[in-house]
Amino acid sequence: MRNLGTIDVALDEMLVNLAAIVLRLAKPEMTRTPEARRALAQSVHQYAVCARRSSDPRVHKLKSQLEETLKPSLRIVSIDGVKVA
Repeated sequence: MRNLGTIDVALDEMLVNLAAIVLRLAKPEMTRTPEARRALAQSVHQYAVCARRSSDPRVHKLKSQLEETLKPSLRIVSIDGVKVA
């Protein structure tokens, strides 16, 4: 049973490292094309599936950060100097 704890810790570390890679790839300059956005969404989804079973709070925090990258960024638009919602 001692090995299971070691494996869990190693998997959590791998998930933390994987999240860092995906976060770098989630930058707007990297996800300009629809194909890149789909690939990012798939990577985030797969990460979330793996992270679901983790008990490491870092993994869950990174999961939330990754999911935020999929939300569209909102911009303030104005017409003739008047903000339009």
